[in-house]
Amino acid sequence: MEKLQVLSLYANFRKDLNYIEKELECSVDSASPIIRQASLHLLRAGGKRIRPIFVLLASEFGQFSLERVAKVAVSLELVHMASLVHDDVIDNSDMRRGHPTVKAKWNNRIAMYTGDYIFAQALVSIADIKNAAVHQLLAKTMLEICEGEIIQIEHQRVVNQTVRDYLRRIKRKTALLLSSSCELGALVSGAEPAVVNKLSRFGYYAGMSFQITDDILDLTSTDEELGKPAGSDLLNGHLTLPIFYLKDDPAFQPYMEQAFSGNLTEQAREDMLAYVRSSGAIEKAAAVSDLYLQKAKHEIRALPEGKAKKSFIQIAEFIGKRNY
Repeated sequence: MEKLQVLSLYANFRKDLNYIEKELECSVDSASPIIRQASLHLLRAGGKRIRPIFVLLASEFGQFSLERVAKVAVSLELVHMASLVHDDVIDNSDMRRGHPTVKAKWNNRIAMYTGDYIFAQALVSIADIKNAAVHQLLAKTMLEICEGEIIQIEHQRVVNQTVRDYLRRIKRKTALLLSSSCELGALVSGAEPAVVNKLSRFGYYAGMSFQITDDILDLTSTDEELGKPAGSDLLNGHLTLPIFYLKDDPAFQPYMEQAFSGNLTEQAREDMLAYVRSSGAIEKAAAVSDLYLQKAKHEIRALPEGKAKKSFIQIAEFIGKRNY
């Protein structure tokens, strides 16, 4: 799917997304100037806003109410934002999307408290929704994301991992939140239980494919396209799917060891990326991403016909073909 088609899809929801964006800005307002500035810095750095889009589309399968749907969309985007702030502290990252991270612009302590504040605001945003199932699902989602952050720390620079470990990690990192975006959007709009379940599974499978693609792009894109050094995942000690196919390769192991120890020179980084790109590991990882994508499409095809269904299929196509 071309970038123009994605922008067209977003244009269909521009009014609703603008409303959600304003609500996001209001939600990160704080009596503390530092927390307010740090939160707005993160918010205005941009992002794909794919979670709000998923919430909006899923809500079309029930009785749509922008006010109610926006509360859910804001809450989930805040959870995502909070996890990014914490990730940047864990990884000691100075850049995200071409902008300084909160921890780089302020410090680790400010970043951690900002992340905690944004997490708390996610609960405030959804407090007016009178549906116990919505609150239970959001709470469970937040718990699993926090557990995922701890597991990511435990797995950092650990070579003795399995692909199953990786898949469980990205489930908590990305897929769970997209699954919850679909499920909560459908729940808050009163969609049929069978529809809610299919949307939840679609979000999960699409999220797994999305994250694997992200991990591939970290190795195949340029520094400029990423807004950070290509190969940052490995430099930060995280094994991604393409690297699992190479970690036992004797020719690749010296690169991995240097990356983990912080001794990888700029020339060695370029050589490492060239080796990865020519090894076949990228193609193997892409095939796994495509398997998840096909499962996502299977779930969405069984849903009632309409604009929302077509849009979800378009998004699935974009996830499979995107290069940014």
